[in-house]
Amino acid sequence: MTKAETTTADDFARAFARAWTAQDAKALADLMAEDGDLVSLTGRWAEGRKDIATTFAAEFAGTLARARLVTGRAKLRQLGPQIAVLHQRFVLSGLIDPQGADLGRVGVVLVATLIITPQGWRAAALQFCAAEG
Repeated sequence: MTKAETTTADDFARAFARAWTAQDAKALADLMAEDGDLVSLTGRWAEGRKDIATTFAAEFAGTLARARLVTGRAKLRQLGPQIAVLHQRFVLSGLIDPQGADLGRVGVVLVATLIITPQGWRAAALQFCAAEG
């Protein structure tokens, strides 16, 4: 399976984690629909693959330069044959502040509205945010 190959909706979280681990902003953007919307972990809003790739690249160059994900519990709700909603928990470590100090571990959740496209399952909208509990 290539980084962005998502033949089933279940493949999406694994592909996201692989691309994140590689800090591959283009592969992350390729997981989005062409006109997809992203709200990133740092609160940036990006629209479309080009803007999304730029956003991830900037975050990997800063706060997320040493970030590592550990996959947690997931819930996939299939809403129809061509649409699903994914909730994926992660533990994120290696965050750094502007002075380079480690910010510790934090729970995060990825929430994605997935649609089927000719390239496989892609996120029409994706939010990646801190979560408690």
